[in-house]
Amino acid sequence: MAAERMVVIGGDAAGMSAASRARRLRGPEELEIVAFERGRFSSFSACGIPYWVGGEVGARDDLIARSPEEHRERGIDLRMRTEVTELDVAGGRVRVVERDGGTGQSAGGRDDGGRWVGYDHLVLATGARPVRPPLPGIDAEGVHGVQTLDDGEALITALESAEDRPGAGAPGEPGKREGRRRAVVVGAGYIGVEMAEAFVNRGYQVTVVDKGEQPMSTLDADMGELVYEAMCEMGIETVRGATVTEILTDEHGRARGVATEDAEYPADVVVLGLGVRPETELARAAGLPLGESGGLLTDLAMRVRGQENIWAGGDCAEVLNLVSGRTQHVPLGTHANKHGQIIGSNIGGDYATFPGVVGTAVSKVCDLEIARTGLLERQATAVGLRFVSVVIESTTRAGYYPGTKPMRVKMIAERRSGRLLGLQIVGRENAGKRVDIAAVALHTGLTVEQMTALDLGYAPPFSPVWDPVLVAARKASAALRAA
Repeated sequence: MAAERMVVIGGDAAGMSAASRARRLRGPEELEIVAFERGRFSSFSACGIPYWVGGEVGARDDLIARSPEEHRERGIDLRMRTEVTELDVAGGRVRVVERDGGTGQSAGGRDDGGRWVGYDHLVLATGARPVRPPLPGIDAEGVHGVQTLDDGEALITALESAEDRPGAGAPGEPGKREGRRRAVVVGAGYIGVEMAEAFVNRGYQVTVVDKGEQPMSTLDADMGELVYEAMCEMGIETVRGATVTEILTDEHGRARGVATEDAEYPADVVVLGLGVRPETELARAAGLPLGESGGLLTDLAMRVRGQENIWAGGDCAEVLNLVSGRTQHVPLGTHANKHGQIIGSNIGGDYATFPGVVGTAVSKVCDLEIARTGLLERQATAVGLRFVSVVIESTTRAGYYPGTKPMRVKMIAERRSGRLLGLQIVGRENAGKRVDIAAVALHTGLTVEQMTALDLGYAPPFSPVWDPVLVAARKASAALRAA
């Protein structure tokens, strides 16, 4: 009997996790695995790019978990610089085109538009694409994204070239022209604030321009205000409620700043941090089901709804939020790797499911840590939940212990049931990862009253006697009783 063929579109977290898991369960004589990646790198950490740009990560290859050669050594036929341009769902095949430097030869007939490759199992792991609005000057030299290793490499090369020019200040030192070199970051979400930190670390004067009233729209406005205040204290000019209307260019066509309706902000480099959208144009053209955000809809086994042999995972898929009961787009590498493991298990003959997420995320800008899990107030309102919100001020360690830092915790609980709905934390060192306490509570459906009895670790170097999350739970419980 001929081996079945598993075709994977996308050579990063979800796709290669699926391929690797399926290969562990089924040998080459049973399952041929062919993966197509249109870029130059496989299995890399996009989340690490800001820290590579900022200098905390020393080299590009530190961000690569497994090279194409390593995947091939493990029995996965990974074709780099090879793009899938069309899905033929009825025919069980995909059309592929080799770009410059493409690797490998696939089975299937050729025509002028590439060649068709058949599949028994198809895995869609096409990831997400950065939001890049059609603004004047958006494609100018000096405007950068940070989605791929190619993006990071291009940005670092540009920065190093500019910093080496006569008259430029050394990283971390004032420049010899009008002061330090200037960077403008468009967008104040996760990527935006992380890139702001990267430029601060390189000694740049940084301006962040965002259309929101507060940075970090993944927080409630009162918590986002703390982020704004902290960024200003760090010397990061943070412009709120401002929509970029144009990338300004010089006589050579190079970016020299950004313009909003009310002002102009000069820049030596412009970075776009406006978020991402699911990369699902292939799926849309093939008539596969998409959700409100444009992500592919799957069942619990990560099989595309209505399809027996097509699977989807990672940033191109929507997932169920276990708190709201609705699907949403959550582009995180943690979920992508889990999706891949589940897909690979099911294709490999095992069985696994992905129940959903609670919306946990953590980030930082310089020494400020930012974390959230569950629902924000507006999200709880949107799904018809009645709730109470409480805010507490605390510290990361016992108040008398050296090095203790402030933190603010906001907790949201459902009125009728008392169950935890969400938690947000903004604080200094050792504040952010406390969000994991609430993430577990959300997964297990704990009430805030039940949370007050959690047996958490305590010693003065790590926490006050009452951990800040438990203090918030006590206050939420009291608010529910008074409601």
